[in-house]
Amino acid sequence: MDTDDLENFEAERELQLAQEYQDVVSMFRFAVETERRFYLANAVTVNVTGDSARPLIEVEMTDAWVWDMYRKSRFVPKARVLSFKDVNVEELPTDELLDTGKL
Repeated sequence: MDTDDLENFEAERELQLAQEYQDVVSMFRFAVETERRFYLANAVTVNVTGDSARPLIEVEMTDAWVWDMYRKSRFVPKARVLSFKDVNVEELPTDELLDTGKL
C-alpha cells in the first residue's frame, strides 16, 4: 500500500464516519468534546477534582457513540474520560427546537 492508497483509505473512512454521525446524532442528547475525541451520549456526568492549578476532569458517559474511524464498533454502553485539558459538554437541540415554525 503506497501513500496515496493510505490517504484515499483514510479519506473514505472519514467520509463514512461523517455520514454515520449524521445518521445517529438525533439519537443522542449531549455532545462531548475532549482533546483527543468527540462523543455523543444520552447521559453525562462531569466531576472536577484536584487543585485549581491542575484540576482533573472526569467525564462519565452512558449510551455513547465515539467519533473514531479505526473502531469496529463506535457504540459503547459506558465511557469514562480523565483529562487535565478542557472538556466541552453541550446539550444538543431537540427536534422541537429545530422545527423552524417554533423559533
